[in-house]
Amino acid sequence: MAKDILEEIVANKRIEIEQQKAVITPATLYSNVDTLMTENTGTRRSMRQSLAQSASGIIAEFKRKSPSKGWIKEEGTPDVIPASYCQNGASAISILTDEKYFGGNLRYVRIARPTVSCPILRKDFIVDEYQLYQAKMVGADAVLLIAADLTKQECKDLAKKAHELELETLLEVHSEQELEYVGDNIDMVGVNNRNLGTFHTDVVNSYRLASLLPKDYLLVSESGISNPQTVRELREAGFRGFLIGETFMKTPNPGSALRTFIEEVTK
Repeated sequence: MAKDILEEIVANKRIEIEQQKAVITPATLYSNVDTLMTENTGTRRSMRQSLAQSASGIIAEFKRKSPSKGWIKEEGTPDVIPASYCQNGASAISILTDEKYFGGNLRYVRIARPTVSCPILRKDFIVDEYQLYQAKMVGADAVLLIAADLTKQECKDLAKKAHELELETLLEVHSEQELEYVGDNIDMVGVNNRNLGTFHTDVVNSYRLASLLPKDYLLVSESGISNPQTVRELREAGFRGFLIGETFMKTPNPGSALRTFIEEVTK
């Protein structure tokens, strides 16, 4: 998405968060999460581990809409598609929770959670620790942190808080400069192949940045992956996670499309 669109989304997100805090105060939410974590010990699902152990590493995304393409699957429901993804071999599920630009909703994670056994990533534009508590409350296992949305200190603080809440972190980077954000409390590093300024998508970006990253990070390639051969080549380059949404969501049966894709990747 264009850089000005990214800035628009983040500005809107900050307004949304303040509105949400007026409905459920931070003190109330944080207390509820504390209670949840005390009662629900031993229920952690590791997205990092799931990707590391998988032969395909597909993170199947529940994505109904995008700012550049509009509705992809307006009729898609969170009680059906994520479960179908999991049943058909997804290593993890990504659920977009931004409503205005991506047709998502935070409650989609809560709806999907009882229907899937694989880890769930809350994918959103996270700029406030309040959103981390929300993610924990609805049953997410991991959260996305986008370097382009944050200062290095904000990213560091959010990653630390996420780990305190027993949430794993996927840090998304787009450029060499953003590699400086990689540090403590980052579990996975995602390379976005979509140029923020031009909408152009090029998987070469994954290869380029992967060669500059420390080898001990689990690498995820994001955006523009539609060919199983691309996944095989990226795996050879060291990637273990592949975030794919539109390729599956634009088909009549996303779960079936995922199964066929995985069969091609692993044959």
